[in-house]
Amino acid sequence: MSGTSLDGIDLVYVKFSKISKWSFEILASKTVNYENEWKDKLRKSIYLYSAELEKLNFEFTNFLGDIIRDFIINENISKLDAVASHGHTVFHQPQKGLTLQIGNLSHLADRIGWPVVCDFRVQDLAFGGQGAPLVPIGDKMLFYSYQSCVNLGGFSNISIFHDQTVLAYDICAVNTVLNHLAHRLNLPFDEGGKIARKGKMIPDLFKKLDKLFFYSKNPPKSLGIEWVRDNIFQMFNLYNESSIQDLLNTYTLHIAQKIANCLPKKGPVMFSGGGVYNTFLVEEIQKKSKAKIEVPVAELIDFKEALIFAFLGLLKLQGSVNCLASVTGAKQDHSAGKIFIPKNLND
Repeated sequence: MSGTSLDGIDLVYVKFSKISKWSFEILASKTVNYENEWKDKLRKSIYLYSAELEKLNFEFTNFLGDIIRDFIINENISKLDAVASHGHTVFHQPQKGLTLQIGNLSHLADRIGWPVVCDFRVQDLAFGGQGAPLVPIGDKMLFYSYQSCVNLGGFSNISIFHDQTVLAYDICAVNTVLNHLAHRLNLPFDEGGKIARKGKMIPDLFKKLDKLFFYSKNPPKSLGIEWVRDNIFQMFNLYNESSIQDLLNTYTLHIAQKIANCLPKKGPVMFSGGGVYNTFLVEEIQKKSKAKIEVPVAELIDFKEALIFAFLGLLKLQGSVNCLASVTGAKQDHSAGKIFIPKNLND
């Protein structure tokens, strides 16, 4: 799993089992941080023309394949059904029927030497869906003791459980914006939200953020980095005289308000993703909500999305539904993803 916040590539080796309900055991996990060269390539990928993008896709597939293969070797993994890979999202424009996750080319399986399940989003767009969010079925089937699940990554998304149904959608941008501001201070991120905590809210900016059209839309709805660029970053350009710490404070309070508005009135809510380490943000969300925020063990905070994409891959291998129409707006539930078999297994 490679997130839009460019923190790195998350890898998990996980065993799933089912008696009456699904359970899992994480056997190994690792995050491989991006070097600056790859961060720069991925950050600029949205601006590439077709031929350049195809070249980057090929290179990233090789790069990703080598990282996954090294993980398998270093962890002495020999018992493996398949590798499930999300890839890295370059653009996501569901209103135009477009989405691209690079690193999902068929030779990924040859590079790794194991069957691969990948490219989970494209089929849903073909069925008229948003292609996102995809984690809710994993939330529902693996974390059923919670009232809802919230991920704080490059974007925040929520899964809310009502009996047999799931309501899920993207809420707002999180680390894609906070890290962008921290980079202007030559920092990779605002550790613990310490800089934001020192800032002061800019009321006018807070009001403008609150009125962005996306927030008034009903689900299903999802966000992409281009939306952040065209809306949030453009808006920040009007506040060039404001300090970075004030911008961080204002946007953090904006995130907190938007997420709190979406939480159920009571019951435990599991929070995961890198944004959970932003203690200022989590405190502000809790202040604004009556729901009980629960933060799991560090391994789940960091690797829950990678874990769920492994689960989506398992469901695909079984031919089971792994994408919910009620969540994405597709015309039907379906089993998303492509399965690639390495050539040496066919020989």
